[in-house]
Amino acid sequence: MATNLVVRPRRNENIERVIKRFNKKVKKMGILEDFKEHQRYLKPSEKRRRAKKRSDRRRAKELAKANK
Repeated sequence: MATNLVVRPRRNENIERVIKRFNKKVKKMGILEDFKEHQRYLKPSEKRRRAKKRSDRRRAKELAKANK
């Protein structure tokens, strides 16, 4: 996934704030996650297993939130 991500500083914006916005965009787009995922080979069965675990955790979290 080739992506050119550009974050331009706004007028009188602190550089730390610009970096924070950049990091937020990178996280939202999943660039780091994608990079880490492609660092080593994962068997298709392991990918499915991880996806199922992630899905189960997300569903449990949503159910807990709904039951509050």
